[in-house]
Amino acid sequence: MIIALTGQKGGVGKSTTAIGLAVAGLERGLRVLLVDADPQGTARTWGDVAAEAGHPTPTVIAMGATMHKPDQLPTLSKNYDLTIIDCPPRHGDVQRSALMVSHIAILPCGPSAADAWALTASLDVIAEARTMRETLQACVLITRKQSRTALGKGARDVLEASGLPVLSTELGYRVAYQEAIAAGQGPTGFSPRDNAASEIRTLLDELETLFHGKETSGCYLAQAAAS
Repeated sequence: MIIALTGQKGGVGKSTTAIGLAVAGLERGLRVLLVDADPQGTARTWGDVAAEAGHPTPTVIAMGATMHKPDQLPTLSKNYDLTIIDCPPRHGDVQRSALMVSHIAILPCGPSAADAWALTASLDVIAEARTMRETLQACVLITRKQSRTALGKGARDVLEASGLPVLSTELGYRVAYQEAIAAGQGPTGFSPRDNAASEIRTLLDELETLFHGKETSGCYLAQAAAS
């Protein structure tokens, strides 16, 4: 399973989610590859911190706009059960390359109308990728949700009203996400009983179900999202 955390907007939790999923997969005994495609290098820095602290880590590598070439990620990913790509915002060439090799594209989105509007450009990139890979699936993941606010309660309605498919799992606005990254861990290892850890495990479960096609999910083909 190859998953790309993508989207044109920054600051919505792509790196945090990518790292969290990678660690959760590792804890399940999966062989995990974490691809840092963002020039900012958050995943690579996290990997260095994790290694220095002695925490179990997935394989972390850097790749860019040529990762889709046959001798790069398509070949390397065969050695892993789970590959997660952390894409940069606005770098369309890198995102296109990632989408050319991914099974699932996740578009993290904050709980506001402005965040939802920013997805339009991302869908254009995904629709373009689907002209070459019809099986590519794309989903929206609600992140930084504050459930006690009116904005948080209405996040799903706002996104679904825009016609975008939305994953059932939602990631809340929780300090544990930031603390875990700073400690060189994922939420599932840093604070296993915290709600953040539960959210990441549930997200990985939902993605595995989607990938294996065991049941109908709230994530649809990108073609449906673009229609």
